[in-house]
Amino acid sequence: MLTRPVQEAERWAARLRERQVDALVLPLLAIGPAPDAAALSQAAAGADRYAAVMFVSANAVQGFFACRPVFEHARAWAPGPATREALRTAGVPEERIDAPAPDAAQFDSEHLWPRVEGRLRAGDRVLLVRGGDASGRAQGRDWIVQQLAARGVAVDTVVAYTRQAPAWDEAQRASAQRAARDGSWWLFSSSEAARHLAQLLPRQDWSHARALATHPRIAEAARALGFGEVRASRPGLDEVLASIESTR
Repeated sequence: MLTRPVQEAERWAARLRERQVDALVLPLLAIGPAPDAAALSQAAAGADRYAAVMFVSANAVQGFFACRPVFEHARAWAPGPATREALRTAGVPEERIDAPAPDAAQFDSEHLWPRVEGRLRAGDRVLLVRGGDASGRAQGRDWIVQQLAARGVAVDTVVAYTRQAPAWDEAQRASAQRAARDGSWWLFSSSEAARHLAQLLPRQDWSHARALATHPRIAEAARALGFGEVRASRPGLDEVLASIESTR
């Protein structure tokens, strides 16, 4: 059960089916446009005024580069491999991208920070490109913002897309209810997706369901929802596939 936004989930489904995994797309996040297109365009036009631009996700990259940014000199920060690949696809040279090491224990801000902190000095500015909730308010953890502030680095934030709960039809609802009982694995790459599942099926018993989570915080959200079995997996396709196959 692939819970990513529909376009991402469909790409994953195709790749998993090539590896003989029966994959069903059941998105738990819906991606919408930036709430303030003018503010996003203005930030994109001034990207090279910053020492670095941090993109919290591949969706942040796609929303930002849809504005055709002037982005020729600033560093690009990516907390994980999907964001890094989106930057490459957008045309950012590999030598300007900072990301956690490929063998990092996790892909998140904490593991990005050691790779970038030495490049900064007091008085620098960083642009944080992130998602927003359904009303357009910026969402996300502020851990790296706190680290930057402690170094005397100023942070500006712009919202490049919105996230909200999807609208399920009856067939999707029935598929989810079956997958709560039949031993299917649910792949979660967002704690927010788990919260949306609770909203969509508020009285569902998840004690017989199984979840793969791509980060410990996401695993905690799945356990809080009541999943009977929760396993952690690195976010790459090969790692996810290995986690699935290890249970067969």
